[in-house]
Amino acid sequence: MDCNFRCSSLLPSTPSSRLQPAPFPNKLQLRGLKRQIPAKRLVLTNASGPEQDYVNGFPSRPCKFFTEEAIGAEYGEGFETFRPNEPLKVDVDFLNDRMQESYLQRIRYVMKPDEAFGLIFSWDNVVADSRSLKLSAWKQLATEEGKDIPTDGDIQRLMLYTGADHVLHKVLYWADGESELERLKARLSQLYFENLFKLREPIEGLKEWLDAVYTAGIPCAIASCLDRINLTAALQRMGLQKYFQTMVTEEDGMESIAHRFLSAAVKLNRKPSKCVVFEDDPRGIAAAHNCTMMAVALIGAHPAYELEQADLAVGSFNELSVINLRRLFAHRGAAFMDLQKQIVEKMPPKRKLTTDTIF
Repeated sequence: MDCNFRCSSLLPSTPSSRLQPAPFPNKLQLRGLKRQIPAKRLVLTNASGPEQDYVNGFPSRPCKFFTEEAIGAEYGEGFETFRPNEPLKVDVDFLNDRMQESYLQRIRYVMKPDEAFGLIFSWDNVVADSRSLKLSAWKQLATEEGKDIPTDGDIQRLMLYTGADHVLHKVLYWADGESELERLKARLSQLYFENLFKLREPIEGLKEWLDAVYTAGIPCAIASCLDRINLTAALQRMGLQKYFQTMVTEEDGMESIAHRFLSAAVKLNRKPSKCVVFEDDPRGIAAAHNCTMMAVALIGAHPAYELEQADLAVGSFNELSVINLRRLFAHRGAAFMDLQKQIVEKMPPKRKLTTDTIF
């Protein structure tokens, strides 16, 4: 697949009246966007992304799933994409303002309101049990190196949710030098992909939920730091590929969780304030809210009290129904998130009481 223009090209496909399984687009067009000359460059340093080499079908270098990503969009900032003449700055407010529904789309959404939403699924622990994949990779690496994995819950938590550099160097003390650190990281990544290749089942209840939203005509995207080839293959093995109209992968060059969500919204051709993110991590929930998106938390990898910031928390996808999506936006009017002037009610002047007015 030609990846010279990836999701950072920000060119969404035209929505169809009925969802059809189609190959993931690598060239998208965001209509109605005007060029802006940003005062400051934001994140993208390489429009075509890093070159990826594969050995036995797996990336030869460590990937981002063993690193701690930034949340992003803390102040609504977005990222920078490229045009023939000049860069184009894309942020949260810009997308909410420009990605308005057309007249015909509004009419359609009145008749079929569910189609106005866009669903974004995180790969980790939402689509696949990546927690088990990571822990298994760590245990296999420990066996190969003749090391022991600590049974302490806090240390295992660090192994799952902290960067491999920090864990290997300052938690487990397995790496003495830079070359040894890079070797262990590369091997850990390879073990993860080997376990990923054996994965056949998605998270419990996910397929039934995707069937429901697919029938309702709601477009879905998947966001992951995996490369496109391995993510597509994993979805095919789990029988989920037809449910996702687009994907955001490592090749898209997004450097934070929020930027990945924004890119998914653009590919779905839905403004961020109309998107719902399915996450299991408090950091992902914060990123979704920074993008003005709703967040549905899946309890499991993190306990419920750590996910209290989510708009809805469920123990399983079996607890969800399409009506839940409407209720998430029930308090939002048609002009939600639009700038409005504060209305100051003018009280009439109080009447002064005099002797004449009393009698």
